Amino acid sequence: MTTNADPAQLLHIVIGGELRHLDAPVFRDVTQIEFVGAFPSYEEARKAWKAKAQATVDNAHMRYFILHAHRLIDPRGDAA
Repeated sequence: MTTNADPAQLLHIVIGGELRHLDAPVFRDVTQIEFVGAFPSYEEARKAWKAKAQATVDNAHMRYFILHAHRLIDPRGDAA
């Protein structure tokens, strides 16, 4: 049960992996995609994304993405 004081939970998922080419988000090997985590807000997901992106800055093909999972859970867009 939620109360009015509870912030909206907008689930975001951070994943990453090595891309085939720099110009398209196509993973080199989908079995090697890294699941960084699921986060209750964009701000928390961005912190995790930034940490992983900075840790792999030497590999130009490594990319991390934030997926807006709350939009998949509620495709009508009723979630904020």
